[in-house]
Amino acid sequence: MVAVFASLVVTTDARAQPAPVGLGTADSYAVLAGSEVTNTGPSVINGDLGVQPGSTATGFPPGIVNGDIHLADAVALQAQSDLTIAYDDAAGRACDTDLTDQDLGGLTLTPGVYCFSAAAQLTGTLTLDAQGNPDAPFIFQVASQITTAPNSVVALIGATQSCNVFWQVGTTAALDTNTTFRGNILALASITVNDASTVDGRALARNAEVTLINDTITRADCAAPTPTPTPTPTAGATPTAGATPTAGATGPADGDDDDAGDDGGDDDGSLAVVPPTRIDTGGGGAASPGIPAGALFVLFAAAIAAAVVARRRFRTDRG
Repeated sequence: MVAVFASLVVTTDARAQPAPVGLGTADSYAVLAGSEVTNTGPSVINGDLGVQPGSTATGFPPGIVNGDIHLADAVALQAQSDLTIAYDDAAGRACDTDLTDQDLGGLTLTPGVYCFSAAAQLTGTLTLDAQGNPDAPFIFQVASQITTAPNSVVALIGATQSCNVFWQVGTTAALDTNTTFRGNILALASITVNDASTVDGRALARNAEVTLINDTITRADCAAPTPTPTPTPTAGATPTAGATPTAGATGPADGDDDDAGDDGGDDDGSLAVVPPTRIDTGGGGAASPGIPAGALFVLFAAAIAAAVVARRRFRTDRG
């Protein structure tokens, strides 16, 4: 017997996609706590760390903070104020899909607002698919706590960005060992990240502590939109040089017709000559390529001289 497994795909109306949740000054923080931050082992925090109204952050070092540290100062106070606004905003959104009593593991979700009237659980892999829209937000409203099983994963496909994923949690968030979590955790109480887990987003706790054990927390920053390239104008075609004109025909200056037998003395044998020229191509451009005018004049003069000699011989012969 062959068993076929498929993940459940839950979609929402694309026209009803919610607006992202603004974090204000809390945006610069990777970790923000209400009471304290405690760390064990070589955790790495990529972003600011803050505590307010508490004033304690222990375990640094060996933990590393690649950002600013604000303990019970005005900057952390403003960040906590903005976190409260963001939390209330996320909690107040209209729910698109109720996932109460469903494990998030094995689901593929599209942008929208998802709610749990009780606790939420992730066992395995949750896939978030923005369907090609990098600005599409995902908002999860969890009434009590969210927990993950060991080795659980929040996977992103279809241009989803961690910065646009929000987890509004009514009590606590607990990520078990080796969890790969993506999105911004906005918890009313505490956040615990167990050994060797990673968070691509933020761990922001309003009233209680944030606990880390050999973890990596990286503040998620939305990628800037890719600008549309400006088309390069096509250069105009180069005008084709005009053809060299054919020199004008020569003939008797007085209109005598040799065949008429006129041998009057008024014919001195001179011929009218049209000087060779070049034609200007217009717009101040150079003359058309070809034989220079001086050379053409010499050739025409030689031809006329020969014609005069031939004419006189012809009249001599007739006489």
